[in-house]
Amino acid sequence: MIQIPQGFRLAAANADFRGKKLGRSDLGLVVSDTPAVAAGVFTTNLFRAAPVLVSQEHLSRGHDRIRAIVVNSGQANACTGEQGLENCRLSLRLVSDALAKTGVSVPPEAMLPASTGVIGAHMDMEKWAAAVPALAASLGQVDVEGLVRAMMTTDAFPKMAGRELALPGGTVRLAGVAKGAGMICPNMATMISLVLCDAAVDAAAWADMFRRAADATFNRVSVDGDTSTNDSLYGLANGASGVRVCEAGLPLLEKALTEVLGELAYMLVKDGEGATKVMHIHVTGAATDEDAEKVARTVGHSQLVKTAMFGRDPNWGRIVAAAGRAGVNFDPLALRVTLCGVELFRSGRPTDLDFDALLEEPLKAVDLPLDISLGDGHGEARLLAADLSHAYVSLNSDYRS
Repeated sequence: MIQIPQGFRLAAANADFRGKKLGRSDLGLVVSDTPAVAAGVFTTNLFRAAPVLVSQEHLSRGHDRIRAIVVNSGQANACTGEQGLENCRLSLRLVSDALAKTGVSVPPEAMLPASTGVIGAHMDMEKWAAAVPALAASLGQVDVEGLVRAMMTTDAFPKMAGRELALPGGTVRLAGVAKGAGMICPNMATMISLVLCDAAVDAAAWADMFRRAADATFNRVSVDGDTSTNDSLYGLANGASGVRVCEAGLPLLEKALTEVLGELAYMLVKDGEGATKVMHIHVTGAATDEDAEKVARTVGHSQLVKTAMFGRDPNWGRIVAAAGRAGVNFDPLALRVTLCGVELFRSGRPTDLDFDALLEEPLKAVDLPLDISLGDGHGEARLLAADLSHAYVSLNSDYRS
């Protein structure tokens, strides 16, 4: 069980935003008892959803005064114009008013909203108004898994990770949650993720480590090559543990944060819509890290490579062809491709190994290491990528219904 960091309380309620009487929570809330230092990393999609715009607006007023995160599933509130922005702000006022009636004072401008669901649908404000009293009443009665389940849409399982970290001043706790299974090709990340921490840390240092951790984790995964309108990664650190992170402790905290985000990022790919495999792509020998990343992403996004992995087919030709069209200059004779420890390609031709027989059993596994060497350069990159199955097409062909 993931422990809630000190000074945070969680809540969840069922608003029936999808109108399908699913009977589960679709509205979640995190409240910090004291103002927290906040970090946010968001989608690079030009069509940023209303909750992304409102969150960026609230963070621009100060990163050290955020008290709450409000997240809903079932309605993305993206591409909804000025009405969408007003509905987003109204939802925060409704939550603030409901909390006030229970004796908890959190102003709307100290809240960060996050939404996920179908693009283009307006929020049902009558359902918000009906649900927020139960949401406020449940504050402090919901565990980490309960919060995650309120965020889920097509997710097959709840995604959460945590760490306890011993620092010179004492022990601090981190808890991370995420939702996401489709539209995953982050730049930031196609998902919603929250990380709570009870350490006291400088706002600038917290924001910097969050950007680096996101780049090393969520920005290194792909399910389907799509980037959503609602991608949001939030981090709150409220200092409730009484432990202030000194200069020497910052690398330790960043390492723990990166590990938490790394676990969540892996779960996103493993739970990719219809996914059965996770390719662990490692490109080395490139002239630069940027070149290595281009090759990793081209291979990881290739539908032909993805379908080959789903079919357990060690089709080296698809991998080589993807690497060759990545827009990176390397010597084709220097390229080497190794799948699950079996070398498929070297010196411009396939190896003489009977790799169909050698890989029959390894390709039945979920995790498939794919190593690609471009030469003797120092550039390298890693990417987690899902396969592509019949189930992905079936699910996404009628997602709105």
